[in-house]
Amino acid sequence: MSDSAEFHTIGQLARRTGLSVHTIRFWSDIGLVPPAGRSSGGYRLYDAAAVARFDLVRTLRELGVGLETVREILARRVTVAEVAATHARALDAEIRALKLRRAVLRTIAEHGGTTEETLMTHKLAQLSARERQQLIDDFVDATFAGADLGEEGAIVAGWMRELPGELPDDPTPDQVEAWVELADLITDEEFRQRARTIVLGGSAAPRVEAGLELRRLVLEHANKALADGVTPESVEGGLVLNRVVEPRLGAGERAGLREWLETLADARMERYWQLLATLNGHQPSPPAVPAFEWVIAAMRAHG
Repeated sequence: MSDSAEFHTIGQLARRTGLSVHTIRFWSDIGLVPPAGRSSGGYRLYDAAAVARFDLVRTLRELGVGLETVREILARRVTVAEVAATHARALDAEIRALKLRRAVLRTIAEHGGTTEETLMTHKLAQLSARERQQLIDDFVDATFAGADLGEEGAIVAGWMRELPGELPDDPTPDQVEAWVELADLITDEEFRQRARTIVLGGSAAPRVEAGLELRRLVLEHANKALADGVTPESVEGGLVLNRVVEPRLGAGERAGLREWLETLADARMERYWQLLATLNGHQPSPPAVPAFEWVIAAMRAHG
């Protein structure tokens, strides 16, 4: 067994494979790659099969496979393909965690904050999808506890629950910040009461479909009036108002509608929808509250 063309000592094997003598001896001692025999001087010798085995062990270790799993592969109790699939899934999870950590660090770097705020940002960002959804569900459930939502209210409450199954694999700092801000917003009791009032509405509140159409008209006409510098109390402002609100509405109906619009024009509720849009990967709608406030002012001025 002294033929160097067929057998290699540990030193020769180290030079051939690039592994350290210590590593070769350790893997051999624990039985991963036993020697093919020994020289007359008692030195361990390894054949070509052992060289290939060392190459495989090194490859698996570089891929992050643990020694016990390597032993399973070498004993043919599991296949390389099975192990590769398991480790690929583990790496996917690790990559997601690293990307999330990067987004949290970017958020903290951009906005600063106290030590407590940094800890809270990290903690909230680490919540699982189920835990995040549970927070939102608890908020919605508590907001409308004991209320008869009806079909219309149930639709809106359903929209308020919509979160993605997971933050994206590569969440932006905006998405991390949106989640942290949303989590803070839903713990505010005053906001919860405001959301309840807005969604439940009242007798003057239009149905969802009509409400969406009214929103479209407000954004189309009042935003243009704002951009053009048209004041709500002006004659031209009255003409714009007539394109948004039916002029033939009775005084009581107009008063009720104005009261509903005053409730609806809530910057924090609007922010809630913007944060949900950001988390769901959508572009948040431009602020609508200024346009609603213009319409409210015009309704006050023109009766």
